[in-house]
Amino acid sequence: MGCSSSSTENKKSEKVVKAALVIQNWYRGYRARLKARQHYALTIFQSIEYADEQGQMQLSNFFTFMLENFTPSRKEDPALVSRLFETTFQDIKDRRDYVGLIDVPDSYEGPRLEFPLTFTDIGQLLEAFKQQQILHAHYVLGVLFETRKLLKQMPNFTHVKTSPSKEITVCGDLHGKLDDLFLIFYKNGLPSGNNPYVFNGDFVDRGSNSIEVLMVLLVSFLVYPNDLHLNRGNHEDFMMNMRYGFTREILSKYKLHGKKILQILEEVYTLLPIGTIIDNEILVIHGGISESTDLNLLHRLERSKMRSVLMPPVSINKDNATDLKKSKMGITLTAPGRVRSSDLSSEQLSKHEWEQIVDILWSDPRGRKGCYPNTSRGGGCYFGPDVTSKILNKYQLKMLIRSHECKHDGYEICHDGKVITIFSASNYYEEGSNRGAYIRLGCGMNPRFFQYRVTSSTCMSPLHHRVHAMENSAIRILKERIISRKTDLMHAFQLRDHSRSGKISIAQWAFSMESILGLNLPWRSLSLRLVNIDKSGNVDYMSSFQDVHIEKPVKEAQSTLIETLYRYRSDLQIIFNVIDSDHSAPQEKKISYSSTAETFEHQKINNQPMHDLHGRISDHVETFQNSLQR
Repeated sequence: MGCSSSSTENKKSEKVVKAALVIQNWYRGYRARLKARQHYALTIFQSIEYADEQGQMQLSNFFTFMLENFTPSRKEDPALVSRLFETTFQDIKDRRDYVGLIDVPDSYEGPRLEFPLTFTDIGQLLEAFKQQQILHAHYVLGVLFETRKLLKQMPNFTHVKTSPSKEITVCGDLHGKLDDLFLIFYKNGLPSGNNPYVFNGDFVDRGSNSIEVLMVLLVSFLVYPNDLHLNRGNHEDFMMNMRYGFTREILSKYKLHGKKILQILEEVYTLLPIGTIIDNEILVIHGGISESTDLNLLHRLERSKMRSVLMPPVSINKDNATDLKKSKMGITLTAPGRVRSSDLSSEQLSKHEWEQIVDILWSDPRGRKGCYPNTSRGGGCYFGPDVTSKILNKYQLKMLIRSHECKHDGYEICHDGKVITIFSASNYYEEGSNRGAYIRLGCGMNPRFFQYRVTSSTCMSPLHHRVHAMENSAIRILKERIISRKTDLMHAFQLRDHSRSGKISIAQWAFSMESILGLNLPWRSLSLRLVNIDKSGNVDYMSSFQDVHIEKPVKEAQSTLIETLYRYRSDLQIIFNVIDSDHSAPQEKKISYSSTAETFEHQKINNQPMHDLHGRISDHVETFQNSLQR
């Protein structure tokens, strides 16, 4: 009896174990599928982000072409040329003259800062921003002017020391995410003489609270200049701000004095240090390195000459250029002729110096050996583990800490532990898309990583809900990219549709998508979310354009023109913002959007990216100039 009962219990136990294993395997598979979907969504976000940055970098070719060939045919425009050429900031007045003209009304209920600033001002500012108050322009400008004065005394690389009892915290990109900064300070403590920080660039853009993040960091820097260190990132660049939101945020929050803030901010960017060296063995820079990185040169070049990555040093065409002459009002135009090299050489970095800074602001590490062009971003390079070892050994360094890339866990270690990526903006692409992180370092101690995620009600939802929301958002953005290239895609599809059936194979569809959009994505896997596939496995390629439309299309315009305008809408906006340097209303500047857009349409070549535009614009320079002057 006893034996029979025991045998029955054993069989039940075996069934329970088998059932548990089945459930466990199913759940693991389910989690793995969710993680794969999450990975695909992140890949879409990142690929499109880098493609946009590539377009941004390619604008430098366009601006260079226009600067080298700018020959006004009717009325000369010294303001525009000054905006593009001039690298000095002669027209920014002394702080007292500039800030003193802005009164703070008695009705203002926000924080009131007292200079010189103290620890109390940091707390006051944080509390005000938690209550969503806006700092008055008078104090914003005061902080910027005081920061400018202090930054002028800083070297290109800040050298700091730690000890076992005094660690330093390194934070990566924040991108205007104020809640992440609050959470870092809550978990890790406020900056102080005993709690130093390095913020490794990209304080602004994308997020909606960039000015608040920047003000907290700058006020903390003014209070603790020896213990809070700010490195320049690729988004500390007034041209990047035009595309990625910070310029729009400033002009929205500071309607009366936004122009003044942007003007002084542009100079503050150029004065930010480009790196930090900890204990003479850890290099902290925003992007990365290349095989030609020269730290000795980077230590001594004049960083204030680097206004924007989009404005590289230009060599003026002697036959077509306009003579530029200095005056008290800035650069003015005289009769057409040759440009004396001495006019601009003192205001520009050399091409080699410019490339050195581009590399440290824009480069990314990869597993493949060597140094090769960063084709995803269009600027900087990819550098392999051999390049890391070479540069670190050359300068007796042990480690490189960089930021610049969103990582799912907030950080990533590569190149045999010699390169660490740290990213501090959680939920960067979408709620739940990634954690943020920071590093604590002490002399003789291994780096310690601290992760976090700003939570909201949506973050508490089940994983499959969060993944589904991420997927939908990623697919929506991808479809917008697809519709902007509809004509080119249709042409590619039809070339492969020999029977004119409206269908092609998945392989042909995936190849067409990759070749036209230039996005390195798992198109076969994504096809289930993007197109209709019949039982034979063929793709109805017209379904690629379903469920998404360009808002408010112009009926009178050709569809190809609308697509072109839609595709280059960010680039056009930047060009107009450069021209409209005083940020006045479009009616006042008389800028003709349609005329400029038509010029772009004339240059539109199927399957040609933005950087090919400048090579074909020479036949239409006069048309473009006329549209600029209107």
